[in-house]
Amino acid sequence: MEVTYFLYEIETVARELLEKTKSKTLLFYGEMGAGKTTLIKALLKALGAEDTGASPTFSLVNVYETENGTVNHFDFYRIEDESEAWDMGFEEYLESGNWNFIEWPQKIENFIEEEYQKVEIFILKKDSRKLKLC
Repeated sequence: MEVTYFLYEIETVARELLEKTKSKTLLFYGEMGAGKTTLIKALLKALGAEDTGASPTFSLVNVYETENGTVNHFDFYRIEDESEAWDMGFEEYLESGNWNFIEWPQKIENFIEEEYQKVEIFILKKDSRKLKLC
């Protein structure tokens, strides 16, 4: 799946992404400001979360209950070493069967499995993006 969209279309893109993903663990790649957290908020809404919160930059993980199960939202931007993910019990989250949305997965490369779904976001213009599901 590859789609170009305007930011006002993000809810439609989120629903399509949920329909087409092959995994409940999604890895979000994109430069700072590309819209990873914005897309995750739209995914939470599409899954029926009452609270779509904010990026867990300082806590590393936010957990949301939705109509479609638990969602674990990770942001590893600030970690210095993969061992920080290990220390927080990250592996247990991955094995939980819940949705896992992971920002900055390149910081935890040794935890990444081939079957996880990569989502790349590219900035085209101020209000448009390209999303690639790999």
